[in-house]
Amino acid sequence: MSRLRKTLLGLLALLAVAAVLFGARVLMELHDGRDAGRPAAPRAAANAQLVAQGEYLARAGNCMACHTARGGAPGAGGASIPTPFGTVYTSNITPDVATGIGAWSADDFWLAMHEGRSRDGRLLYPAFPYPNTTHVARADADALFAYLQSLPPVAYTPPPHALRFPVNTQLALAAWRTLYFRPGELRPDPQQSAEWNRGAYLVQGLGHCNACHATRNVLGATRNTLDLGGGLIPMQNWYAPALNSPHEAGVAEWPQADVVSLLKNGIAPQGSVIGPMAEVVLQSTQHLNDTDLHAMATYLRALPQQGNAPKPRREAADFGGDRLVRGQALYGTHCASCHGEGGQGAPGIYPRLAGNRTVTMEPPANLVRVVLAGGFPPATAGNPRPYGMPPFATVLTDDEVAVLLSYVRNAWGHQASPLTTYEVNRYRTGSTAGSY
Repeated sequence: MSRLRKTLLGLLALLAVAAVLFGARVLMELHDGRDAGRPAAPRAAANAQLVAQGEYLARAGNCMACHTARGGAPGAGGASIPTPFGTVYTSNITPDVATGIGAWSADDFWLAMHEGRSRDGRLLYPAFPYPNTTHVARADADALFAYLQSLPPVAYTPPPHALRFPVNTQLALAAWRTLYFRPGELRPDPQQSAEWNRGAYLVQGLGHCNACHATRNVLGATRNTLDLGGGLIPMQNWYAPALNSPHEAGVAEWPQADVVSLLKNGIAPQGSVIGPMAEVVLQSTQHLNDTDLHAMATYLRALPQQGNAPKPRREAADFGGDRLVRGQALYGTHCASCHGEGGQGAPGIYPRLAGNRTVTMEPPANLVRVVLAGGFPPATAGNPRPYGMPPFATVLTDDEVAVLLSYVRNAWGHQASPLTTYEVNRYRTGSTAGSY
């Protein structure tokens, strides 16, 4: 037998063993039902302090934002989460016995949070961010469960998921979990302060920040819960900027108080939150206590900063002549009255554009989305009547938006790449929605 043939046979044998092990793990995933279908055990009423703690944690996790359909009862589910693989509908987490989690025990709830399994053993889709909630401590999961059990029960069955084959099968989900998910609690880093560790716990666990602020592969998985390197949010055409880059959303150089202000009030001297992050501040972080906000700020400011300034996708020299003149004229007509002729803005009212990271960021998704859909910071206790920007989707054509933003991205010392009409149209129509 030749050496080559022996090598090939050896490789085939290794592949066969790997396939058997992979299949065994998949079968374990599918059949580890943990007494599926057992009757619910009676529970004692939770004390008021535990319920209050759970309510606070639900705010930290922004649970109701997903588990409440527009116009629906809080926690009753039915909100649609579009993905490149189809639509996932959120579950009913009120204590209704028939359609919610009224028959669940604290152990059942812990199984869902920690292992991504329903009470009946069914594998849950990671649209529920159990790759993050697996890091939540058991005591916090119990408090969260106590709060959910205190809600008014709502008899409502959300629509079934509308996912394409084979993603709609438990076998495919088991295979995905084999590749990308391992349950595990977050252990404190003894080299860091208690405040840093608390911040890491909130950011990586209940806060599930990397569910948005990370790039996903073609199967919808992130590298790990530590990945905060930025990514396009599937189906929304908003870019969640890198939290570890000084050229995107890194805050390593910000004063601590400014980071806290951004999380609590939605505004800071350096800028304001808009888009999906505005909802997070509105529904979640503005309700956190100052201790936890400072902990999150400490963790985010300590993130190792990655990368140098991004290189333009195309030379800015490609943009000039008539298009430059047109862009400057459009800016003068539609933007200068608020943002200033020199892009200086008005502190606390209209954001400055000169030196603004959103203006020069790659990809330019957020800049296009703000112009088309408008930009509205959240109304918070610290900023109850925020100034907003109206949408220009019906005012400007795709070509006008491209010319205008190309000017802004190359004015006042900026050196970002110009935009094309095609790019603006992609963000307007959502044709980038399936991209990871």
